[in-house]
Amino acid sequence: MVFCRLKWFIGFGSRDVITKASRNSNRSTSLIWRCCYHRTPGSFLDPEMRAFLEENTEVSSSGHLTPEIRLRLLTPRCRFWQERADLWPYGDPFWAIYWPGGQALSRYILDNPDAVRMGSVLDLGSGCGATAIAAVMSGASQVHANDIDPIAGMAVVLNCELNNVNPFPILTKNIIDTELDNWDLIVLGDMFYDEQLANSLHHWLRKCIRTHGTKVLIGDPGRPQFLGHRIHSQLHKVVEYSLPESTRQENNGLTSSIVWSYQP
Repeated sequence: MVFCRLKWFIGFGSRDVITKASRNSNRSTSLIWRCCYHRTPGSFLDPEMRAFLEENTEVSSSGHLTPEIRLRLLTPRCRFWQERADLWPYGDPFWAIYWPGGQALSRYILDNPDAVRMGSVLDLGSGCGATAIAAVMSGASQVHANDIDPIAGMAVVLNCELNNVNPFPILTKNIIDTELDNWDLIVLGDMFYDEQLANSLHHWLRKCIRTHGTKVLIGDPGRPQFLGHRIHSQLHKVVEYSLPESTRQENNGLTSSIVWSYQP
């Protein structure tokens, strides 16, 4: 079952997740997605992939912290909620779940538009793109999304359409440890599930802050891999949200999610 496998990866972590997702996704990149950085992504959607995503996801605006945002998600009424995971033809669809860290970040940005208004925002590991969409809704002057899965990039475009938001640039490659850009704010949710990835994030985000004065907000519901990492000693708790019941059930009973400010 695709959904159960996603819960296992995020709940317990896997060193192979990033490599596996990137490798599987690359099978289809040349056919369904062209690099749309600094372009208008909507014009690059393959009609067959659009139909596949629309058929195998459900538009939802309930059961999460941001009912203002409509998203195409994997729900109990979708085929691949229960279908054998090996029948899903692409990399694991992490983008099809609205993870609790992303929910908290999106809720915070919608409630506190001054955090992004007239600034440049990078949504790192954007998944479904909800936090980037929230930044656009709250008045950010420039928003970019980044996810290593090209299918996620396509899903973000569909979610932009659902929310009457002009598609923003989406970069579908790993940018961690690459040359630094000058962002006013970097947001990332639910990414500290693997020690090697967490170490890379810690190092790269610290460089962004020290080089450009970038602000960093991290969303996480308190997974052990996050709480036990050394970055946790350099975080300031901004706000904590109680998770809706459906999100709790989908995330092994986690009850709340927190937005943290990274201040090394």
